[in-house]
Amino acid sequence: MKRAIIMVIDSMGCGAMPDCSEYNDIPECNTLCNVAKANGGLNLPTMQKMGIGNLGEVKGVPPEKNTIAQYGIMKEVSKGKDTTTGHWEIAGLVLEEPFKVYPNGFPKDVIDEFIEKTDCGGILGNYPASGTKIIEDLNEEHHKTKFPIIYTSADSVFQIAVDVDVIPLEELYRMCRIAREILVGENNVSRVIARPYHIVDGKPVRISKDRRDYSVEPPKPTVLNEILNAGGRVVGIGKIEDIYVKSGISHAIHTGSNKEGLELTLKAVEGSLELDKIRIAESQQPPNFELIFTNLVDTDMLYGHRNDWRGYGKAIEEIDAFLPEIMEKMTKDDILFITADHGCDPTVPGTDHTREQVPLLVYSKAEEFKPGNLGVLPTFAYIADKVRKWLQK
Repeated sequence: MKRAIIMVIDSMGCGAMPDCSEYNDIPECNTLCNVAKANGGLNLPTMQKMGIGNLGEVKGVPPEKNTIAQYGIMKEVSKGKDTTTGHWEIAGLVLEEPFKVYPNGFPKDVIDEFIEKTDCGGILGNYPASGTKIIEDLNEEHHKTKFPIIYTSADSVFQIAVDVDVIPLEELYRMCRIAREILVGENNVSRVIARPYHIVDGKPVRISKDRRDYSVEPPKPTVLNEILNAGGRVVGIGKIEDIYVKSGISHAIHTGSNKEGLELTLKAVEGSLELDKIRIAESQQPPNFELIFTNLVDTDMLYGHRNDWRGYGKAIEEIDAFLPEIMEKMTKDDILFITADHGCDPTVPGTDHTREQVPLLVYSKAEEFKPGNLGVLPTFAYIADKVRKWLQK
């Protein structure tokens, strides 16, 4: 069975886009290279062999003359620097109009409607902030009032944080669904994000495994829909199900860490993933081809937004160390794409995403596959095109 595997290392951009200033980013932003430099070098033996050191000055990762993979850089056509925009373009859907952002918080009518429809009594926050910082700042008042904490960022997000011992998890999810219904039309927001946390040793700690993203449904079909409609199977690992609002996905499973995402990807590749337990769409016949689509979010969520370049570097090294197991289980009918969806440079001022181009590594054991330099590609949709052609062979 022909298979394609896409692994998105969330936010691992590799250089500022020419229009970065329009997104309040500086030309020096370069998540991959700056993280490598800040750490005094990275140990990425597998990605080095694939050619990632050929894409720029990645300290500790020298260029490889004879790579085992194809390597290149992809520029983003869509307007934005967020998860939804990047993933949609990877799947072939270019966003012509950017999602709306709220640098001064959400307007009163939106907040009033949210309070009325959720019956939450009131809200705290409603300004752009680092998620960990605003939770620390408002946790005590949250416990006193039992009001949810609302915040945004430079991205198009409406984030709701609660201590699950104050407001139960299912109630948080209900609030997110209501917010998603409100934030449409002129107030269209890319994602409503549930940010549950609890208190550990007197400090608020976010619960990554219970995070949920309520995205806008893709306005047009993507390559995922094409695969599903043609009798294929699409397995989403991590927040893929949320990003595409289940559209074009037959099987999905959330993850609590990159380690879990990598382990599940390995199981999917080797054929040991219990698909019946994660089925979200019925198929009429056994699949004749498959897409395995994984998002590895720790680089972005735990390290990029927190300016933790040490943690970011270790996370990339963790992914690299796991890759040989996945690649070993691949057959000659498989092709692997490793890329990113935007930047989030932890070494530059600010805690938001950065408008960056992204690396691309492509690997296959197929006899006709030729490693080498792909150069600079004009769009993330290059992946969708290659997936489509590979599965149709």
